[in-house]
Amino acid sequence: MRKTYANQVQNDVDKGALRVACFLGERAQPIADARVSVFGVNTQGDEVQIEELQTDSSGQSQEILLATPPLEYSMTSGQPRPYAQYNLLIQADGFETLKIKDVQILPTSLALQNCNLNIEGLTAQQLAQPTETITIDQHTLYYEYPPKIPEEAVKPLPPPTGFVVLDRVVVPETIVVHAGPPDAAAPNFYVPFRDYIKNVASSEIYANWPANAIKANILAILSFTLNRVFTEWYRNKGKDFTITSSTAFDQAYFHGRNFFAEISQAVDEIFTTYITKPDIRQPLFSQYCDGVRVKHDGWLSQWGSKELADKGMATIDILRNYYGSAVYLDAAVKVAGIPKSYPGTPLRLGTRSDAVRTLQTQLNIIADNYPAIGKMPADGVFGAGTEQAVKTFQQVFNLVPDGVVGLATWYKISAVYVAVAKMASGV
Repeated sequence: MRKTYANQVQNDVDKGALRVACFLGERAQPIADARVSVFGVNTQGDEVQIEELQTDSSGQSQEILLATPPLEYSMTSGQPRPYAQYNLLIQADGFETLKIKDVQILPTSLALQNCNLNIEGLTAQQLAQPTETITIDQHTLYYEYPPKIPEEAVKPLPPPTGFVVLDRVVVPETIVVHAGPPDAAAPNFYVPFRDYIKNVASSEIYANWPANAIKANILAILSFTLNRVFTEWYRNKGKDFTITSSTAFDQAYFHGRNFFAEISQAVDEIFTTYITKPDIRQPLFSQYCDGVRVKHDGWLSQWGSKELADKGMATIDILRNYYGSAVYLDAAVKVAGIPKSYPGTPLRLGTRSDAVRTLQTQLNIIADNYPAIGKMPADGVFGAGTEQAVKTFQQVFNLVPDGVVGLATWYKISAVYVAVAKMASGV
């Protein structure tokens, strides 16, 4: 079992933790025995190697503690940069070499860096040198990006002859992100929905904020995104994408950046939830701003939400403070690309049901790629073996390792199962 610093880092306010995961391309196949060199940068701008990590059979490295700026820098606005930056060099025999620059490490938080390595069409000489370099852009609360151009909070829906095909809110399997303003020539990235939300939230707020502030901001990001999906906003303008990475038009998305564990877990828990109002059938177009450099009535203030959470305000009350007392939370009726929806109640030790059999079948398929999970009889009985397999899965995929299959674990298992099944069939 990997050594974990997840608890220790909470007690060391001048350090954060890092864990790296390596996969074959965009697939769910882990890469074992990858070497991850971690570098700091000295005052002369030279890289200094700090640590070398190695991935296990699940493609995961051990966690390491890294020095960061003081915690108070991320607690109030106008402070020096509150996160440290480190460079990574990822090497694995037979795979491309990848370099990631400026990975962000926040005090008391665990940074999760996914690395997708490729093998196709590379010569031996190419494999010996970094064939791709990803540079992570600065956080939006630290660096000044173009402010959001205001839009109406409730969008008029086009007639039936338009591009809108949804009559209810559905969480899509992927989001197509245009890497720039709508009319700029830029690549499109096909991003799993939850990974997109985790990327935006990790780019827009600090993961060491109070949990209620993190959830309020994630719900704003979710609702904003699902409004773009539901209204087919850009498709109706003749575009071939769902949303942009421009802060002037949408939300900050930095392809390849690291997530933070606190944000990742919160997204997995609430990713089917969105903000709405009694008189509309679409997710609220929940615009937001930092509340310091940019202020706007009726928009959530990121720094303001943190201050309200510090005072003990609940997540829904934070949202109502900005979007009005009538807003409430609703849940999407479907998650696209998932074979079976969440059964509605958690599965745990002692549960007997067809849902448990589905869970066991999916975990057995996943275990072909992640042998640490282990296999079990698909008998519909949630016994000790199933509980241990669930706990191992939760540890590998950064979920709370309690052995209980709630909404977050059910949909994560389903998503990984689908990815592994597609890979096995060559799709």
